[in-house]
Order: sequence, then C-alpha cells, then structure tokens
Amino acid sequence: MRFKFFTAVLLIATISVATRAQQRIETVLQSEWKFHKGEAVDAYKINFDDSNWETVSVPHDWAIAGPFIKDGNGSTGKLPWKDEGWYRKKLNLTENYSGKQIYLVCDGIMAFPKIYVNGKFAGQWDYGYNSFYLNITDFLKTGSENILAIHADTRNHDSRWYPGGGIFRKITLVAVNPVHVDTWGTQITTPVIKPNYADVRIGTIIRNASAAGSEVTVKHSIMNPEKELVAEKSVKGNIASGSAQRLETTLTLSEPQRWDVAHPNIYTVITRVYRNNELMDTYKSTFGVREMRFTADNGFYLNNCRIQLKGVNLHSDLGPLGMAFNKGAMERQLQIMQSMGCNAIRTSHNVPAPELLELCDSMGLLVYNEAFDKYDRKADITDTTDFDAFAKRNIGNFVKRDRNHPSIFIWSVGNEMHDVQTNSNNGLWRLHTMVNYVHKYDPTRPVTMACDMTGQAANRHFDLYDVHSWNYQRRYELARQLEPEKAVIVSESASTLSTRGFYEFPLPKKPDDFTNSLQISSYDLNAPYWAEIPDDDFKWQQEEPYVAGEFVWTGFDYIGEPTPYDNRWVKEHGMTDENASRSSYFGIVDLCGIPKDRYYLYKSYWKPDETTIHILPHWNWEGREGEITPVFVYTNGDCAELFLNGKSLGKKCKNPRAGKSVDRFRLMWDKVKYEPGELKAVAYLHGKKIGEQILTTTSDPVKLRISPDRKVIKADGSNLSFILLEAVDKEGNVYPLADNKISISIKGEGKIAGVGNGNPQSFKGFQSASVNLFYGKAMLIVQSGVDPGKIIIEATSDGLKKAVTTLETK
Repeated sequence: MRFKFFTAVLLIATISVATRAQQRIETVLQSEWKFHKGEAVDAYKINFDDSNWETVSVPHDWAIAGPFIKDGNGSTGKLPWKDEGWYRKKLNLTENYSGKQIYLVCDGIMAFPKIYVNGKFAGQWDYGYNSFYLNITDFLKTGSENILAIHADTRNHDSRWYPGGGIFRKITLVAVNPVHVDTWGTQITTPVIKPNYADVRIGTIIRNASAAGSEVTVKHSIMNPEKELVAEKSVKGNIASGSAQRLETTLTLSEPQRWDVAHPNIYTVITRVYRNNELMDTYKSTFGVREMRFTADNGFYLNNCRIQLKGVNLHSDLGPLGMAFNKGAMERQLQIMQSMGCNAIRTSHNVPAPELLELCDSMGLLVYNEAFDKYDRKADITDTTDFDAFAKRNIGNFVKRDRNHPSIFIWSVGNEMHDVQTNSNNGLWRLHTMVNYVHKYDPTRPVTMACDMTGQAANRHFDLYDVHSWNYQRRYELARQLEPEKAVIVSESASTLSTRGFYEFPLPKKPDDFTNSLQISSYDLNAPYWAEIPDDDFKWQQEEPYVAGEFVWTGFDYIGEPTPYDNRWVKEHGMTDENASRSSYFGIVDLCGIPKDRYYLYKSYWKPDETTIHILPHWNWEGREGEITPVFVYTNGDCAELFLNGKSLGKKCKNPRAGKSVDRFRLMWDKVKYEPGELKAVAYLHGKKIGEQILTTTSDPVKLRISPDRKVIKADGSNLSFILLEAVDKEGNVYPLADNKISISIKGEGKIAGVGNGNPQSFKGFQSASVNLFYGKAMLIVQSGVDPGKIIIEATSDGLKKAVTTLETK
C-alpha cells in the first residue's frame, strides 16, 4: 500500500560514475529558514513571498521567546505554544545530486507536520516527538533552486507540560546512490558474549531504487574504540528493482572491550555496499558489547555485575532555551547529573532527540527509553487515528532509530496510562499492540510500561511486558506479589519539591504542607500527597533488593507542571490565575542547572566515595536572632559535629537502622537558635575526619561575579557557554538574598541565547538583555556566531561593581 506518512514514491534513475564518487551526502539544514507564526495562505507554493518573514535557525521553538501569558495555563508554562506555523527554505542542489535518491530526515517537529517540496505535498507525520523521513526525490530539481515548506500545527496537540512548537530538532538532507543502506538500516546485536570473544550479528537493509535488479556485496568493517580495524566480513545478495532486502552476517571479536558505566567503550561498523565491484554507499553505525539482564530477586545486572539504577527523569525542554534541542546544553545537563552520582536517564515521557542517546553511549549512562505519555492527544492520537497503523510506524521508527545504542537497557511503551491499567477503551489490546511491535523490531531487550494504579495490577497488565515498572510510594507491592518472577524498577521516585535558596519556618509537619508564599522550602521535606521525599526511596531500596533502582522525578526543573502552585491551587486559595507558577519545583537542580540543596543529599548517598559536606540553610537571617533556625548537613560521612561561632552544638550520627528515613541519610540540628557569624560542620567517616565546610553571615553585596562554564566555544552558530551571575560581598561570599536586576551587554561574535534565574514565579522573558538575581544567582547563556573571534560580556547593576569576561570562539 502506498502510504504518505512514511515514504514517497521511489525514483528509478541511472547515475554516472562521476556522481558515484561521492556516495552519500548529508547536510544538516540549520540556517536561513524563513518563519511565520500563524496562518499563511499558499505558503507552500514556490512563488510565495516570504521576504517579510523572520529568519531563524533550526532547531527552533516558536514559543520560548514569549511573552508569558500571565493568566495562562501554568501546567504548560504560560507560553504561546498552541498555534500553527510555517517554515520555508531554499535548497540549491548542485549536479552532484543528479541521479541520487534524496531523503529528508526530521528528528522532531511539533506537531502534525506537513512537508511540501516545490509546491507539492511530499508527506506528513503524526507524532511530534518522533523522528521520521521522506523520500523527496520526485519533487526536486538538481542544478536549480528548490523550495522546502513545512507546516506545523500544535492546536490539536495536548500536553501536561510545555511542549514548544515548530521544528525543534534538526533536519538532515541525505542524498545516496540508488543502491544504498536504508535509513536506520543496520541492526547490530551481540548474541554470544564470552570472556575472550563476542559474536556480532549485523543485519542490513539494502534498498535498490535502480531500474534493474542488482547483485550487491555488503562489506562490514568493525573498528574498535581506538579506531583500529578488528574484524571484517562480506555478504552477497540479489535485490530486485524497487525493493529492499535484509542481508545478515556474523563477525567475531576477539577480547572485546565491554561497554559499561565506568568504561563506555564504543565500536563502529563501517558498512560498504558494492555493485559490480563499484562502491555505491558507505554507512556508519556504532554499538557496544555488553550483557544486561534482570533477575527476579536481585534487580539489574550489567556484564554480570549488579548495578543499582541511580536514575533521573528528564523532560525534553532545556530550560531558558525551550524545546529547541542543543547538544551542548544536553551534555551539560547529563554532566551535572553524573557529577551527583546519577548513572541512568529515563526519557520521560517521549521519544528523545537522537543526540541524547549518543551522549549517553559515550558518557556511560544507562537509558530507559520511553515512547509515549498517554495513548491520546498527548501522543497526537486522535479519534480518527488507526491505532495499529500508528503503533507500527511510530514504534518502528522509534526502535529502528535507537536499537543499536548500548546505553538503552529497556524500552517503555508508555507512562501512567489509566485506560491500559483499567483495561478500558481496549487498553490491554493497545498495550499488547505496542509491546509486540517493540519486540518485532528489537527482540533483545525487555519492554515495560510505567504504572501508578496499585489496585489495577489485578488486571495483570504486567503479563504483557517483561519488568514491573511503578511510580511512587511502593505501589509495586501488589504487582510483585502477583508476579514475583519479575524485577521492579521505580520509574518515578520522590517528586520532592523545593525552590533553590528559599527556606520557610517552621518546618512542615507533613510533606504536603504548602504555604501561600508560592515557593517551597529547600529543607527538602515537601512532596505532594502522592509522592515522598528522597530518604524514603533510599530506605525502601535498602530493604528490597529485587528493586533494580529508581528514576527521580526529576533531575532538572522543567517548564510547566508547577505542582502544587497550578491554576487550580491558586483559585482554591483565593488567588487568580496570574499567581499560578510557570515551571516545576521537582528538580534536583533548578531550571538553569544551578544545584538545589537536594543535589548534595543525592550526591552524599549515590556517590559515597567522593567527599560531600553541605550545610543548609544560608546564614543571613537578620531579624531572626534568637529564633529556632534548623540546620541540616548532607554528607557522605556517617557523623558530623556542628559549630556556631566556635561553640559545639553537638555531634550527630546517621542511624542506619532508624525507622524514620531522614535519620538514616541526613544530619539535623533542629533546635539551633540563630545568631549571625560562622557555622562550621566537621564530617567524619568511621571515626576519621574527612573534611569540613564553613558557612558565614555575609555583608551586603558590593560587586558582581561572572563565571563561564567554558571560555572557549566553537564558532558554529550553536555552541554555548553557561555563565553564572552572582552578587558577592567584599570577601567574595555570595549574598544569598540578592535580587538585583542585572543588565547584560555583549560585543563580538556571539549573542544571548537565554537568561534565567530558577524562579518558577518569574514572568520575565527568557530571551532578554537583563535578568534579576534570585537568591543571589542567575544564569546567562551565550551562543557563538559562525565566525572565529572574541565575545566580550559585561554585567552591570546599580550599586554594584560591574563584572566583565571574555570568551573566544574558534
């Protein structure tokens, strides 16, 4: 059946030897796009006048620049994402493209994209988060100008958080000879792994768009992590005109270097396709050699070593950058999580950018790869959707694109799907359909779904998938009792809530005690009624070894879903929609990547071999002299002694057998009476001092401090430097209450990509030349231009000495 969702008609063509010399041409279509938000009649036509449209680079998020809709829906970030938009780009194809098959590979367009080439409809897709591709050969003209037009429409998309709008991931134009490796055309598995060798099975789909059948030779060369040739083998096949065929062969690696979290060794397969001894295509794939398995009673094993999953959930947005994907920003997020001891990522709850998986492969992070949130308009499934066909094409693309990544240890077909758990609306049939397609395209990994309705485990939906996966509060208990032969993953844990730098007194009596402050205390004791604090999850996993580990909700704050301060809460408490927040409080770090106190609690437990000593709260409490101001210490030590102005306030030790979870993992002095001066914590492990931290009452701020995370960036138009802005006193200590407005000036080969301060109540735009400090800190994100040179950044604020720094672009 001809199906426009997937591929256009193949072009039968003959090509010259000259054009074959360049077998594969891949061009990322990044710059010089014309963009218009809103309706634009006839925008798909060749001669449409787009001269007054905005010029943008892709990836692009049409809503992140705002402005915020103050009385809008906080759950989706109060940003103008729901609309339609048009993108147009000129494609000048040289004669090198003559006779080629030309594909457009799109990594994510929000939402319901329709593609037009030279005024003609070329194809469409129906799930904004997923990658797809079209063969657009028929519609193009080589040696002349072509017009690519893309329409995106989010008006029928539904979301529980900020989804952005437009072409938010990269688009690649791929030109290949008529005989070529299909898109995502290799499948690499390691069916046999022994201490001194591993079998590598490579299945390759070869497509023949030429006028006649072809005998082809496919040669696979495996390069080790040091880029040395270690194995090579060929396979032959006959492929009819206008068809595709899978050719499979097995190679053996001697003394393979395993992929694991400590040594993420990556092998490369170079696939060369020959016809009549002439090289037609060269295609590269990467993979890793590793064994992974779940056991019923002891959780997860990687290379026969039990690994406790210390994971976080990450949404797709990049804070002030919005949904426009940037590999450097994503790498920074992963580095911050890894520095805390995190070893796993859940792609909550949608198909991620392919670069995320590349980063996890290279960094040694395990991936729980998830496709959908719900089987409804949140997945762009409407009342008219043919569910089986939708599942086949979307799971097909999802799995075929990602299945060679060694970091992926499990697939998830959805999150908290109540119709599936209750078996309403054909829920179990839908689940079975999704799971079967995952197994069809990858029989080597387990499949799961994330559940949240404890009692509905009686419907035995877990019979259809391989591993129990549950969110919060030991809700897995009934499923585990009914099917004890399956391990358990806590796919969402904690959901602890806090605002970086903000503290309230007295401490909450129960986790869901929230005040009208519209901020949440960073004592890390608050959570919604349906969730818990980190210490509870640590304790439960200590007591139940069959639990493979946890994925904390969430690693980073994200735009939208501002529990508890959403529109409903503020109305119930006599406020208006304008009081609802626009971003979450769940993150271990804030929206800009600045660690909250909770970061150090996780690090103290997840990374016990690295010294951690962290005191909270800050010690600037003018007006609270003599009042009780509790002090907590997060440390990998087992004991600590606290001093206030040189006087010992006693030594506290963790109690590993305590029934109350907080007594196992944090040290707390509940009766400290505030007096300005110096707090000092001295930490001990097994009776030996491991270090100390000092916290002082600072004086008023006198100057700004500006701290780039990198001073040299690439001159590629997309490289970023994240620059921390702080107000400090004369001793260089951060003034923890500073809220000064900072004005930013940039000269040279760069521009402001975004600003932010981690305040969920801020409605100042993310793309601005000024930002207010929030509890002493804010973030400036600078993006390189395309020319090498210098970027001079100056930060000024009334009453404070300015700060200047220089970046270099290369």
